[in-house]
Amino acid sequence: MAGSTGNTPDAEALSTLKHDIKNQLSNITLAIEGLRFELEDTPGDFALYIDSVRQSAKKIDSLLDVIQAEEQE
Repeated sequence: MAGSTGNTPDAEALSTLKHDIKNQLSNITLAIEGLRFELEDTPGDFALYIDSVRQSAKKIDSLLDVIQAEEQE
Protein backbone atom coordinates (compact mmCIF):
# COMPACT_ATOMS: atom_id res chain seq x y z
CA MET A 1 0.00 0.00 0.00
CA ALA A 2 1.31 3.39 -0.91
CA GLY A 3 0.82 5.02 2.46
CA SER A 4 2.06 2.21 4.66
CA THR A 5 5.16 2.16 6.78
CA GLY A 6 6.81 -1.18 7.43
CA ASN A 7 4.28 -3.99 7.68
CA THR A 8 1.49 -1.89 9.24
CA PRO A 9 -0.75 0.12 6.91
CA ASP A 10 -1.59 3.66 7.96
CA ALA A 11 -5.19 4.68 8.67
CA GLU A 12 -5.77 6.13 5.20
CA ALA A 13 -4.49 3.02 3.41
CA LEU A 14 -6.56 0.78 5.66
CA SER A 15 -9.66 2.90 5.09
CA THR A 16 -9.13 2.74 1.31
CA LEU A 17 -8.69 -1.03 1.41
CA LYS A 18 -11.84 -1.50 3.51
CA HIS A 19 -13.80 0.76 1.15
CA ASP A 20 -12.64 -1.18 -1.91
CA ILE A 21 -13.44 -4.55 -0.32
CA LYS A 22 -16.90 -3.37 0.76
CA ASN A 23 -17.60 -2.15 -2.80
CA GLN A 24 -16.73 -5.57 -4.19
CA LEU A 25 -18.85 -7.28 -1.51
CA SER A 26 -21.78 -5.11 -2.59
CA ASN A 27 -21.31 -6.28 -6.17
CA ILE A 28 -21.17 -9.91 -5.05
CA THR A 29 -24.27 -9.51 -2.90
CA LEU A 30 -26.21 -7.89 -5.74
CA ALA A 31 -25.18 -10.67 -8.12
CA ILE A 32 -26.22 -13.34 -5.61
CA GLU A 33 -29.62 -11.74 -5.12
CA GLY A 34 -30.03 -11.54 -8.90
CA LEU A 35 -29.23 -15.24 -9.22
CA ARG A 36 -31.66 -16.10 -6.43
CA PHE A 37 -34.39 -14.15 -8.23
CA GLU A 38 -33.65 -15.60 -11.67
CA LEU A 39 -33.32 -19.18 -10.45
CA GLU A 40 -35.72 -19.22 -7.50
CA ASP A 41 -37.36 -22.44 -8.65
CA THR A 42 -34.06 -24.33 -8.87
CA PRO A 43 -34.13 -27.10 -6.27
CA GLY A 44 -31.32 -28.87 -4.48
CA ASP A 45 -27.81 -27.81 -3.77
CA PHE A 46 -27.95 -24.57 -5.77
CA ALA A 47 -29.74 -22.72 -2.96
CA LEU A 48 -27.20 -24.08 -0.48
CA TYR A 49 -24.31 -22.78 -2.60
CA ILE A 50 -25.90 -19.36 -3.03
CA ASP A 51 -26.61 -19.09 0.70
CA SER A 52 -23.05 -20.13 1.50
CA VAL A 53 -21.61 -17.38 -0.70
CA ARG A 54 -24.07 -14.84 0.76
CA GLN A 55 -23.17 -15.79 4.34
CA SER A 56 -19.45 -15.59 3.55
CA ALA A 57 -19.89 -12.10 2.09
CA LYS A 58 -21.80 -11.04 5.22
CA LYS A 59 -19.05 -12.46 7.44
CA ILE A 60 -16.34 -10.57 5.56
CA ASP A 61 -18.39 -7.38 5.81
CA SER A 62 -18.80 -7.83 9.58
CA LEU A 63 -15.06 -8.44 9.95
CA LEU A 64 -14.41 -5.15 8.18
CA ASP A 65 -16.77 -3.43 10.62
CA VAL A 66 -14.69 -4.79 13.51
CA ILE A 67 -11.57 -3.24 11.99
CA GLN A 68 -13.40 0.09 11.76
CA ALA A 69 -14.40 -0.13 15.43
CA GLU A 70 -10.80 -0.86 16.46
CA GLU A 71 -9.54 2.18 14.52
CA GLN A 72 -11.80 4.49 16.53
CA GLU A 73 -10.50 3.29 19.90
